[in-house]
Amino acid sequence: MSTPMRPSPPTVTAGSLMPVNGLRIQARRLSQRVRGAGLVLRDVSFDVEPGQLTVIAGSSGAGKTILLQTLAGLRSPADGELRHDGARPGPPGREFGFVPQDDIIHRELPLRRTLLYAAELRLPPGTPAETVAVSVDRALETLGLSHRAATPVRALSGGERKRACIAVELLTRPRVLFLDEPTSGLDPVTGAALLRTLRTLAEDGTTVVLTTHVLADLLHCDQVVFLSPGGEVAFAGEPNALRGAFGADTVEEVYQAVADGVRVERPAPEDIQRSESTSPPPKPVRVGAVRQWALLTRRGTALLLHNRLSVAVLAGSPVMIVAMFAVLFRAGAFDRSAPDPGSTAMIMFWIAFGAFFFGLTYGLLQICTELPVLRREWLAGLRIGPYVASKLTTMLPVLAVADTLLLVVLRAVDRLPTAGWGTYGSLFVSSVLASTAALALGLLASAAVSEPGQATLMLPLLCFPQVLFSGAFVPVPRMTAAGEAISWAMTNRWAFEALGGGVGLETLWRAGGSPLGPPLLHSYGDSFGHPASRGWVILAGFTLLFLAVTWVVLVRKCREGTVRSREGR
Repeated sequence: MSTPMRPSPPTVTAGSLMPVNGLRIQARRLSQRVRGAGLVLRDVSFDVEPGQLTVIAGSSGAGKTILLQTLAGLRSPADGELRHDGARPGPPGREFGFVPQDDIIHRELPLRRTLLYAAELRLPPGTPAETVAVSVDRALETLGLSHRAATPVRALSGGERKRACIAVELLTRPRVLFLDEPTSGLDPVTGAALLRTLRTLAEDGTTVVLTTHVLADLLHCDQVVFLSPGGEVAFAGEPNALRGAFGADTVEEVYQAVADGVRVERPAPEDIQRSESTSPPPKPVRVGAVRQWALLTRRGTALLLHNRLSVAVLAGSPVMIVAMFAVLFRAGAFDRSAPDPGSTAMIMFWIAFGAFFFGLTYGLLQICTELPVLRREWLAGLRIGPYVASKLTTMLPVLAVADTLLLVVLRAVDRLPTAGWGTYGSLFVSSVLASTAALALGLLASAAVSEPGQATLMLPLLCFPQVLFSGAFVPVPRMTAAGEAISWAMTNRWAFEALGGGVGLETLWRAGGSPLGPPLLHSYGDSFGHPASRGWVILAGFTLLFLAVTWVVLVRKCREGTVRSREGR
């Protein structure tokens, strides 16, 4: 029986590309330090010519990624000199492409739609929609992905996703493209096809620099820069000369020789030809903050609707909370002729906690799952403020619907009192503000962690204090001084008190004639004696505080590894 042949990956034809004027890179005596690791690059010197495909190789820990980031201008060298076309590297702009090891595209949307959003963020403000579409279609054609345009990114193969990430970078037709281990994890056939794609880009004029630990990549480039374990250049030259320079028969033997400390002496590179221009490179023009916010909100909504797990959580959480209410509490607790004070207090607490739980769970996975995408888009000009604001505006309507559903169903099953629009308007505002503050707290936690698993572990750690120090089970006046101080930082306390004040728990307990009323009034003190608006102001303040700290954390994370010196930047 004959075995069916595996279809060859799509290849790029030169006719699908338009000429690009590549960038020349000159490195002289570069050294680089990393916090906690010390000096990782030492006296690195070589040139990358325009339109050249250069591979940086070496064993793990040799400093390949650090060198790539330094050549890209994302890290300022600790010592030495780096020039792009004879000038100091400027801010990353539309002539710059950088593909890290992690995917820099979302997986939920179809590929073409994903690229359309990326193009709107990266292309100059005011670019006509037709031009944006042409740029996207050209990038898809260039990378051999036109036939996969309608396919969700999550359904692409590993090689196709890597090419899709490169397609994002090609939207602005960069003069230089940096890639960190683009063939890592790919099978040999797919890796070779991707390298042919990069070769075609280089032949078109784009300067391509990549790191790799795949042996086959070394023999299909224009220049190999081989780093020793100490971060020094052991070899820099044409790939055909690599094995002969070390007296080796295989590339594996070259790795062993470099690990043993062998280095190939080479003439010192010529002096850098500096640009005659003394003015700093112009900063790239970015899309306006309002337009970024609107675009990110549209994209966030689309991502939310295309994620089945998110939709299931959004729909299931209110149903679960309502079901628990029906099981826990009997109907008629708010009957003014015979109220149940204990149940009314607990119902207000669990509404507050339900609103908190909605917001927190919706926010916890919003940022940590897309941090590589955010970092790359930040380099391309994305502002952190509109990004954080878009998370709020994407989720706020969903939270409002969930809180409304919770209140409506609880009233329908007689777990809330018969009251007018004023009372229910107060309950709605208190619930939405509680959810919003919790959402902001979830976003902060999501920004602070480094992976989704850590965000999941944060859920019980953030929920338990909100339950214990809300003032529901142990009233605030009965807490120790330390407990009362902690309760001030709990958003659930202020939501609980605002809900209780809005529904009139004090009046209900005084007029209901229940023997439990006076003891509860004494225990809770004036917790429900303030207007609901007091809690609203505090919840809004917490929301702004959490969002501000989220902004600070994300700015710091985006700047990690991309710190520039002030001179010439």
